[in-house]
Amino acid sequence: MVAASPRGVLLPLTLAQFICSFAGSNMNVMINDISTDLHTTVQGVQVTITIFLLVMAALMIPGGKLTDRYGRKRCLIAGLAVYGVGAVLSAAAPGLGVLILGNSILEGVGTALLIPPVYILTTLMFTETDSRAKAFGAIMAMGGIGAAAGPLLGGLITSALSWRAAFVFQALVVLSIVVLSRRIRDPLPADPSRKFDIGGAVLSATGLVLLVAGILVADDNILLTLALLALAAGLLTWFFVAARRKERGGGEPLLSTSLFRYRTANLGMVTQNIQWLLLMGSSFVVAAYLQVVRGYSAIETGVVFTAATVGLLVSSLAAARLARRRPQRTLIIDGFLVTIVGIAVLLALAHRAVDPWAFTPGLLLIGLGLGVMLTPSVNIVQSSFGEDQQGEISGLSRSVSNLGSALGTAIAGTILTAGLTGHAYAAAMIVLGALGLAGFAAAMFLPDRGGGVPA
Repeated sequence: MVAASPRGVLLPLTLAQFICSFAGSNMNVMINDISTDLHTTVQGVQVTITIFLLVMAALMIPGGKLTDRYGRKRCLIAGLAVYGVGAVLSAAAPGLGVLILGNSILEGVGTALLIPPVYILTTLMFTETDSRAKAFGAIMAMGGIGAAAGPLLGGLITSALSWRAAFVFQALVVLSIVVLSRRIRDPLPADPSRKFDIGGAVLSATGLVLLVAGILVADDNILLTLALLALAAGLLTWFFVAARRKERGGGEPLLSTSLFRYRTANLGMVTQNIQWLLLMGSSFVVAAYLQVVRGYSAIETGVVFTAATVGLLVSSLAAARLARRRPQRTLIIDGFLVTIVGIAVLLALAHRAVDPWAFTPGLLLIGLGLGVMLTPSVNIVQSSFGEDQQGEISGLSRSVSNLGSALGTAIAGTILTAGLTGHAYAAAMIVLGALGLAGFAAAMFLPDRGGGVPA
């Protein structure tokens, strides 16, 4: 096989990130259509979305580890195949259970298999700092655009055809990625001798599932929430203790504890988590409010979200140029500030106005802020580690980001579905704003220059 140039293989990698991000947000504008067609509730659709995001987060670390054993391209293709089957099954779903199987489980598993190779291949093929920043900028731009444009494209497809056609669209995009991926050549050979820590995978995945499940049931049973959160904390602690013990014994755990020795990378992952939490949380809250409280259609809701898409597109495409002019720390700090201001504007204007366009200024600012900081956060984390740890850090980094997406939908959605009123909407956005302040605080502790700094 003739090796393709890095620039030539970037298209399928960016499309892979796009479709996975699109899948996480496009269902937000189908809430009424799906719940009516499948005879379920708004909370049922929220659970479906959250489980999809959660499966991604729970399996992303094992997915990253599998790339070392089976190869990055092989995992990419396998993930696309599983995802495509899930999209087709979702399109034909007769009820909520089959939709959860297709969308939440199969698409979630497929995403966990295909996303780590996207970031590992990008890191290995783009070795220069500037070219790597441009590549990550393109991938994160497509990811952010997929998440922000999901409501608009989903609304257009749902209004013109049906919500089922949106899943057919996903399957067609996946098929095109498979064809384009034929040009990709794995820079490193697979190592079948690498052992896979099954026990660690079970502990980490179960812990993350219980963490988000605890938040989801908060509006129904606070005691169950506390019990699930405590159990999640116990399992995740057990996971890290077992990993450290295995390392000291000369074994290879699912996740090396050395990944957490670098303060810069740790802070970068915190900012990643909160960025995706804000993006997915605000998307779900605004979409649910517009459809359930205001009674807007899927297309009307999607059009309102165009402002966030434009903001993300403009700032993401400018990411490489901004990275040459300003430190990555500054971009992340500025991004959080703009996003927080956007949330405040959204609350001040949209909560009191009947006109749906009152949502536009706030969504535009949120899109601009998130687009500015998505790329530098990823670049800081990935660039803190050498080639031998790219599989692990890619899986961990994507798991952290997708956990943020799941938490954003779970936290904001739980507040909103507890009582879909103007006050519940405001409360959800205020919580998101407070979490944005936490992300801003974490960014303030980043060093002026990237690189791994031992904790």
